[in-house]
Amino acid sequence: MKVKLDENLPTELLDDLRAAGHGADAVHDEALTGAPDSTILDRVRHDRRVLFTLDKGIANVRAYPPERHAGIVLFRPGSMGRGTTLAFVRHYLPAVLERELSGRLVVVTDRGLRLR
Repeated sequence: MKVKLDENLPTELLDDLRAAGHGADAVHDEALTGAPDSTILDRVRHDRRVLFTLDKGIANVRAYPPERHAGIVLFRPGSMGRGTTLAFVRHYLPAVLERELSGRLVVVTDRGLRLR
């Protein structure tokens, strides 16, 4: 699976993804930090990458229909902070990676995964 991390996720996740055999890069690697959501989603669609993000705006299925993308995964931890977010994503990462993500929006909360 090819994944792109949004700028709001800890970059340590790149190592986790690569160690699990996935191709992973980040928005900041391509000088897209601060770019509009539409620009980031155009890039991930072009590169056929699954986007991992904390940005609720990207979950707007009318603005960004999931079926046009390789997958969008929205992580929604109960509390914020770099360490908390990293632990949250690492906890749910195996469950996310075992799913078919193409054309789907996956929302990950403390209650588990919701697929749309």
